[in-house]
Parts: sequence; structure tokens; C-alpha cells
Amino acid sequence: MSLTNLTEIQEHLKDQGIDGWLLFDFHGQNYIATNFVGIEPDRILTRRWFYFIPQKGEPVLLVHKIERSNFPNPPKQTEFYVGWQELKNKLKPILNGKRKIAMEYSPGGAIPYVSCVDGGTLDVVREIGVEVVTSANLVQYFQGPWSEEQLQSHIYATENVHRIKDEVFALIGDKLKGQEKINEYEVQKFILERLEEANMVTEEPPIVAVNANASNPHYAPSPNRFSPIKQNDTVLIDLFGKEKTPNAVYADITWMGFAGESVPEEQRKIFDIVAQARDAGLDLLGQASEQGKTLQGWEVDRQVRKVITDAGYGDYFYHRTGHSLDTKIHGNSVNMDNLETQDQREIISGLGFTIEPGIYLEKFGVRSEINVYFSVDGPKVYGPIQKEMIAILK
Repeated sequence: MSLTNLTEIQEHLKDQGIDGWLLFDFHGQNYIATNFVGIEPDRILTRRWFYFIPQKGEPVLLVHKIERSNFPNPPKQTEFYVGWQELKNKLKPILNGKRKIAMEYSPGGAIPYVSCVDGGTLDVVREIGVEVVTSANLVQYFQGPWSEEQLQSHIYATENVHRIKDEVFALIGDKLKGQEKINEYEVQKFILERLEEANMVTEEPPIVAVNANASNPHYAPSPNRFSPIKQNDTVLIDLFGKEKTPNAVYADITWMGFAGESVPEEQRKIFDIVAQARDAGLDLLGQASEQGKTLQGWEVDRQVRKVITDAGYGDYFYHRTGHSLDTKIHGNSVNMDNLETQDQREIISGLGFTIEPGIYLEKFGVRSEINVYFSVDGPKVYGPIQKEMIAILK
């Protein structure tokens, strides 16, 4: 999303019956806005600014006089202010005659990822006499779709996380077969080393979890908290990373293993249910694409969750089905969610996201995670899809 597609943005505003898009930021709180106007991450921003894109006409920037240099490509119409009274007084004529404008706001907090403007600023804008609506669809439409370069970066990341995943299960197997000790934290460090060797980076450390630890979806080992990995343990590996290049996109997968020569019936049964649920979501996306139907994120969650609920484990699947995937591991576009929120954003071509159902029992947890790129031809998964739990000592 940038000024290069200003005409397209304005056409979208017209189609939606919105008079303009008002971007606002203070201290970098609205990363959507700072990304859009091209502010470098290392820039110091300590004052409020507004950037208004009208449905017709040229954009207007309202910025504090001491921070004019932070905007690399300011519009022709740039207004400066010093005091708070002047800020309000100069904002009014910018919005004069406008009835409905979009901001990074989510009614009722329905989509927290785009709820970046504070309530006080919303008050100021509404006092001018305009209605504020969410920019969620605008953000997704202009910031969500991957470029061809980003798709290639995702494919690169996918190839490497799968390679590392295979090395992880081989490492655990070799250690246990040799009667050597190994623990979750050591495996986590191994993954991070392999990511570094592949010129990849991650926002958070990978998840390596055994048995009951795998029942905590956001468990991660640390130097002071980890469990040994032993024979007959259920092992969950959730690893993610992206290239160390600008605008690279993440790959994020979860695979399951059992530290034995074969997988017990209970673990196999739970994994099969999770895999069936995962595949039901992917099938729904494929069918919708073939029929020319546009789905919303909540519909995929509903389909996936139904499989687990019908199998009697609905109470043990207590997170959304999947999240948006882009330059951040949890991106700004549509999530596969009808639990934590009802995400009514449309799944449009060019978006990436995860499908990752799980069942979390007292003794062990199971999750299977794939990445979906929704192309113009339908859903694509770049990389293998786990069909059965790995018998690590086989």
C-alpha cells in the first residue's frame, strides 16, 4: 500500500460510499499508517500527525512543525501545526463537508489488529461532525495481498522450515536411540541456529513442547523452563521464520511426533481428527473458488471447528482456526476466526494465512498447521501436509 495506487484507493472509497481515509499516528502506535506513508522504522515520531486521502482530490498531511522531515514523500498540500488548538483548528477544514471517513478503528473491538486509533482521537474527529467507520477492508485490500517477490520469499521460507523440521525429528530420534539426553530448550536452540544459517529471522522463539506442555498453545521453553524429551513422549514442533530481506513473508508450520517405534491409538485418533478438520477448511476454500464464491474468515473457522465438535472435542479446541500471514507472523488481513472474533473480512486473492486446528487434552496436545496462499486459482499450500503423526524411533 503506497501513494502509487492513490487512484485505486480513491476508486475503492467511492465504491464503498466513504468520503475519505484518515490515517493517524502518535509515537508509532498505528503501524498501519506509518507503513503506508513510508516512514522508516528508525525515525523518531513524538508528535501527532494526520494524513487524509479524500475520495476526490489530492491528499493532505497535517504534521507538527518539528517533524516535517520524517515524511519522505509528503503530498503537495502539507499543513503544519505547533499547539493543540492549532492542530484541531487545521483538522476541521480538512474534513469539512465529509460525512463518512475510514480510520484504523474496529467497532466493538471486533478486529483488534486494525484497532490502532485511540478513543480520544476518535472523539476529536467525531466532534467535527463526521461518522468514523473501520478501515479494515481498505487495509486488507491494499496492504494484504502478497507481491510475486513476497510469494517467492514465502516459498523459500517454507522449504527451509520443513527441512529444519525434518532435522529436528531426526535429532530427537538419534539422541534417544543413543540413550543421550535432550530437552525442549536444546531443540529450540537448534532450530534458531538452523534458521540463522538459512538467513532467516523470527519474531518469537519456536515452540517445542512435550506431553502436557503441548496442551498450552503458546507454551515455549526457556533457559529456566523446559522439560526433557524422553521415549514415549508426544512432541509438538511449531516453527516459523522469514528471510532477512525487506518485505519478506513468513512460513509457519506445526508438526507432531511420538517418541516411539509406533504411535499409540489415543494419539493417532486425536491427530486424525485434527487433520480431518484442517483438511475440511482447505476443501471449503477449494470448493468456494471453483464455484466463484467469496468466503469470509469466520466461515472457514466454522467448517473446521464443526469437525472437531462433532467428534466430541469441541471444548478442547479453544483458539481460532488460523491467522493472517505476511511480513509479520500475525498479519493485518483476515483471520480464520469465528471464536475469538467473528472475522467478516473477505478472503481475497493474494492473501496468506494459516489453518491450524488443535485438540488440547490434559496429558498431551495435538495441533497441525499449514499455510495457505489464496491465489486467483484457489488455495495453494507450498510444502507437505502432515497425514499421520511421526513415529520418531521407527
